[in-house]
Amino acid sequence: MSEYKIGFIGTGNMGSAIARAIRKVLPGHEMILANRTQAKAAMLADELSCRTADNKTVAKDAQYIFLGVKPQMMAEMLGEIKSILAERKDRFILVTMAAGIKIESYSEMLGADFPIIRIMPNTPVSIGEGVVPFAVSDGVFMDEITDFCNYMRNAGKVDRVEEKLIDAACAVSGCGPAFVYMFADALAVAGVECGLTRAKAEEYALQTVIGSVNLALQSDKHIEQLKDEVCSPAGATVAGVHSLENAGFKGVVMDAVKAAFEKTKGL
Repeated sequence: MSEYKIGFIGTGNMGSAIARAIRKVLPGHEMILANRTQAKAAMLADELSCRTADNKTVAKDAQYIFLGVKPQMMAEMLGEIKSILAERKDRFILVTMAAGIKIESYSEMLGADFPIIRIMPNTPVSIGEGVVPFAVSDGVFMDEITDFCNYMRNAGKVDRVEEKLIDAACAVSGCGPAFVYMFADALAVAGVECGLTRAKAEEYALQTVIGSVNLALQSDKHIEQLKDEVCSPAGATVAGVHSLENAGFKGVVMDAVKAAFEKTKGL
């Protein structure tokens, strides 16, 4: 694994989570952090034992430049650094995590075709249990992709997809945590309605989600089969499943993912 300098422009929640994940893999590696609010970058730099700088310094010095700014701020930020990137003679890669901005759009905003990796991480990367779908531009070499995946391995599952599928991946894995939390909360509230305390109901609901997911991951059975195995004939579970089906549970979840997908495409 090559030892490249890692830089971040934008250390918000996602940028910080990814910086922490990479730091676990590269504890002694040089890392540079820049953020619009310098105090926020300084706090993270102190935690990760690295240095802060401004956007232009990151653009000039880092080999992997993570762009952690919001989509609506991307064009302005790139306008600030594009001349510096154009003057560089050494190899570098831009890693963007902005939703809805295609790789070709970066070429238009920068006025050049720089190597780009586009990622769509979800919030569980903050504990190393995330999903990070990524797509690459034509200018990224295979050894650089391998290094990138190694750097990111403590973030969770890092998976290459075609760029045309990255918005779909984001609708499932990027937005999915919110849908899972809503389901877990509904389980807990229902438990309270049935007589449990809120704390106990939430504990049971969350552990049920964790256990069910881990079982599914470790099993070679289809999810539908695992569901059927919980449903005893004329039992309580199948009665509950019937109620969910009557309420259009699957359809509602599918509609939510589709709505998220359409919104992401329209950003």
